[in-house]
Order: sequence, then structure tokens, then C-alpha cells
Amino acid sequence: MDHKSDEILRILSREGRIANTELAERVALSPSACLRRVQEMERQGVIKGYRAVMDREKTGAGFACYVLVGLADHSKQAQAGFEQAIAAAREVRECHNIAGAHEYLLRVETADLQSYKHFHTEILGTIKGVASISSLVVMGSSKDERA
Repeated sequence: MDHKSDEILRILSREGRIANTELAERVALSPSACLRRVQEMERQGVIKGYRAVMDREKTGAGFACYVLVGLADHSKQAQAGFEQAIAAAREVRECHNIAGAHEYLLRVETADLQSYKHFHTEILGTIKGVASISSLVVMGSSKDERA
């Protein structure tokens, strides 16, 4: 990884569908050299894939919140059980095992507050071993660089 590769990654993270010729021009490389770098970063797993960024409102998932989850049991087995259960929940867009007072940070997207309440009580609240749930409602996002 060098400065040129960093530049390529920065551009691709914001514009994943950019044409190779335009990308090459913006990073001051020939199209063939740029393509080789991109393909090598893909081969090495530096670039894991490309995604579409959706408008949550238009897809019916306009309500977003982050949820801190504490488990009653802090064992590896309890964490594996929680992760398996949460993998099946379509409302959960991200699940992160974190350090601190809670074991997990989830990003949850639903249609509205009522849909979130259903998820909270009927899905998350029924997972074995969940001891605490703290919801942080997203009221607006001035910066969001997730791809």
C-alpha cells in the first residue's frame, strides 16, 4: 500500500462505480496501471466488494437506531448464541462485539417507531441471555460514510 493505493481506495469508497479511466485520471496513473492496482487490492482482500447505498426512506426503513445490548452470561458460548440469533434478524444491519459496559452494538433499521418496538420486544427481547437493551435513536446524520 502506498499513497496512490490510498487515493484509489478513498475514491472507490465514495464512488464504487467510477469508470477505471476516470479513476486513473484522478489518481494520475495510466488506465492499465490503475486497473492492475485495483485488481491486486481485490485479490489481496483489501477491497472486499462493492455495495449499493440505498435511501432508507424509499426502501421503507426510515427509522434507524443504535442498540447497546448487555448479556447475562459473558461466555464465548453465550456470545455465539446471541450472534446466531441476531444473524436471522433482518432489521439488524450491523452487529459489533464491543468492549465496555455492553457486549454488543447493533445498528437497527425499521419502517418506523412501531416497527422498532415490535423488533425490541418480540425479537431482541426474546433472545436467550439478553440482560439489557439501550436504544439510541438516530435523529439525523450529518456524516455517514458507510458503503
